[in-house]
Amino acid sequence: MSAQPSARRAPRPRLAVLCSGAGTNLQAILTAIRRGRLRARVVLVVSDRPEAPALVRARRARIPAIALPPMASSSRAAYDAGLARAIRRAGAAWVILAGFMRILTPGFVRRFRGRIVNVHPALLPAFPGARAVRDALAHGAKVTGVTVHLVEARVDQGPIVAQAPVAVRPGDTAATLLARLHRVEHRLYPQAIQWAVEGRLRVRGRRVTLRG
Repeated sequence: MSAQPSARRAPRPRLAVLCSGAGTNLQAILTAIRRGRLRARVVLVVSDRPEAPALVRARRARIPAIALPPMASSSRAAYDAGLARAIRRAGAAWVILAGFMRILTPGFVRRFRGRIVNVHPALLPAFPGARAVRDALAHGAKVTGVTVHLVEARVDQGPIVAQAPVAVRPGDTAATLLARLHRVEHRLYPQAIQWAVEGRLRVRGRRVTLRG
């Protein structure tokens, strides 16, 4: 009688990571996978910017990496349809946003509903949008932080998976505060992705709890 396959031999969830810039969260994900803290496999990295350093990181790690510049598409819907095709061709089950500076269309979100994860440099619902760090400083916030959430059609409004606070220090600039936020992101994001791909997230409305 043959032995049942162990959990160690189970196929690892396949991730497509979308980036626009340096790819530091991509690197944190790859490091967590290498160290066994995240049991998943990155099968595709996509950037909307052909010059993005994230693509270089991916290729050095021998991960398929492609640039999909927006100007090559006739509309946002056409762009996202092409993005979805690339993700499906790679066989990715999860879409991980790692500094992807494009707003996904509702149609794309529906295609991958419940399987798109994002990290944001603020304690949502405070300071949504692309200027979160500068907005926190402009408002004189004493504490900001990092949020990992599931993506819905409304920007930065999806159910919150995990959060961690970061103090705003006197004399902070956007660069110094962002550097500390990144350190927290690099720890929290792989952990939250692991919970998601393990199927441990229980979502009821806007509330997310962990099974087990």
